[in-house]
Amino acid sequence: MEPAIFVRELTKVYGRGAEAYRALDGVTLEVFPREVTLLMGPSGSGKTTLISIMGCILRATSGQVFVGGREVTSLGESELPRVRLEQIGFIFQGFNLFPTLNAGENVALALDLKGIRGTKALRRAGELLDIVGLADKARSFPADLSGGQKQRVAIARALAGDPRIILADEPTAALDSHSGRTVLDLLRTLAHERGRAVVVVTHDNRALSYADRIVRLEDGRITDGLMEEKVA
Repeated sequence: MEPAIFVRELTKVYGRGAEAYRALDGVTLEVFPREVTLLMGPSGSGKTTLISIMGCILRATSGQVFVGGREVTSLGESELPRVRLEQIGFIFQGFNLFPTLNAGENVALALDLKGIRGTKALRRAGELLDIVGLADKARSFPADLSGGQKQRVAIARALAGDPRIILADEPTAALDSHSGRTVLDLLRTLAHERGRAVVVVTHDNRALSYADRIVRLEDGRITDGLMEEKVA
């Protein structure tokens, strides 16, 4: 099976000279469809840097990134937004919902980037909210939603472009136990039943039982012996 994302010998250095800091140091990793891959490790280990490079938000200092079999490292800044739009859905710890838009409108706004607007966009937004169990909350504003509901709206928005890849950065960090497990259940369903490649950066040990693979980073490297294939 072809990996959804393949990164080869990635290095990321911030700063220069004596102030230089190596956030990633020769990371090679494959991410596959129908799997939930956890990126775990202490703060400062390079997890968020790695997922940002995978998502074509941040450029590596050296190394290569392949998304859907296409080498994207050499693409210009004007070309990267299309890769993100067509291939990748993002989920953030802080939800990043627009407070003046209701749940349906927040999802529909992402559809606008795909050229889907008006009644068609709102209808599709309703379908996506139904997938995440929030069909009855389409007209609710973020202030009226719980943390778990906001995160599920964010997942519906991430699905708006029908991406092959879902990248989630600490998606359960701000959630209580019940809401966190609901979100993890949904991410696992997206991988196993809908064929997405799901990558989750997390410190949350609740996520361990949901993972197909656990990749541990420390000091910018994948720790020897700790790239784990979960045994069913």
